Amino acid sequence: MNWKDEWKPLVYILSLFLILFFLPVGLDRFENAVMEALSLAKWYAQEHVILCLVPAFFIAGAISVFISEASVMKYLGPNANKVIAYGVSSVSGSILAVCSCTVLPLFAGIYRMGAGLGPATAFLYSGPAINVLAIILSAKVLGFQLGVARAVGAVMFSVVIGLLMHFIYRSEEKEKAKAMMHMPEPEVERPLWQNAVYFFMMVAILVFANWGKTEETSGAWFFLYHYKWFITSAFAALLGLILVMWFNMQWWKILLIALPSAVTAWFFHDGIRILIPFSVAIVSFSYFISTSKGEMEDWFTQSWGFAKQILPLLLFGVLTAGLMLGRPGSEGLIPSQWVSSSVGGNSMGANLFASVAGAFMYFATLTEIPIIKGLMDNGMGNGPALALLLAGPALSLPNMLVIRSVMGTKKTIVYVSLVVIMSTISGLLYGALFQNIK
Repeated sequence: MNWKDEWKPLVYILSLFLILFFLPVGLDRFENAVMEALSLAKWYAQEHVILCLVPAFFIAGAISVFISEASVMKYLGPNANKVIAYGVSSVSGSILAVCSCTVLPLFAGIYRMGAGLGPATAFLYSGPAINVLAIILSAKVLGFQLGVARAVGAVMFSVVIGLLMHFIYRSEEKEKAKAMMHMPEPEVERPLWQNAVYFFMMVAILVFANWGKTEETSGAWFFLYHYKWFITSAFAALLGLILVMWFNMQWWKILLIALPSAVTAWFFHDGIRILIPFSVAIVSFSYFISTSKGEMEDWFTQSWGFAKQILPLLLFGVLTAGLMLGRPGSEGLIPSQWVSSSVGGNSMGANLFASVAGAFMYFATLTEIPIIKGLMDNGMGNGPALALLLAGPALSLPNMLVIRSVMGTKKTIVYVSLVVIMSTISGLLYGALFQNIK
């Protein structure tokens, strides 16, 4: 037997054995942490997988099929106009309003299609970080100065991180640029404006299906939340019309997708039960495009490929994050008082701890605000609060696992390190300037 080939399986088996052997079953903290992990995973499955990730997978698959590699390289590649490439990437979050996990299929789609590392990572950071509603609520709940600092910091971060990633891996980017010079002009199946409208409809479905609840009782935010499912359905109907008119999908397939969803929505239209008609639409839509030929089949194949790669890593990461840190307001294996006691004042250690903790914790969209409010009420400094706001929404343990599978271990470590370092420095500077403001 050649032990050089067998040592890895041996290490895995021994590691699993030792974990099971010393499993602290019976300890209250451990058993509570297990329940927290399962509860967080259940919440994530109910709130994010169907409404957030599944539409994002279809958008990512569409990027791979309906946008040519040459087109991506032209606008986001190494030779693209830097103002356009970084400008589009850095403000994308204000449109998408997604969390650190939902942005991953979209990032994977544009990166694999040839987008430059700089614009791709700028998009990866800005997607969850530059959320207009989150920034407005930050200013309202945490203070005007902190809200403004978050907005300015997030936009600057996305551009600076993208430029730094491009600079660090500039030799690879030069190779991409050379390859781009030899690429033929893309064959255009349909006008650019038609593709733009098609993608706009899918993004609108993603955004409005996940439109957050507001405490307002009137005004635009209240209207959009109150009628979110009517708006989502309208965009879905327009998407179906577009698929018939411009993508040669048979009208009867769209009808067979819409009717069951509409019927189930009549009976299940409130609370978590709304997932039933949404799921019926997704399943029937997946069936009809997967059994079609040409572009429709390719669309499903690419979307399913992203789902197979990303979903298992995300769910494993959510379980791990819940086990270690628990849910908001609860505890995992790491006591919450360790966290709160480590982020007081404005020292380097407090800001660094806030950045690292934020990088590994999972924040759903907007949940970081009440968490940070609670920490500030218990002594968290202004600097660490900003550091957590800048690192937390853009990164998480599940997010890191998927990024690694897309662009490799080294690039992931560099990207995460840049976010943590810049968040720490920003926290130190902000804490020094506004240390007495609450």
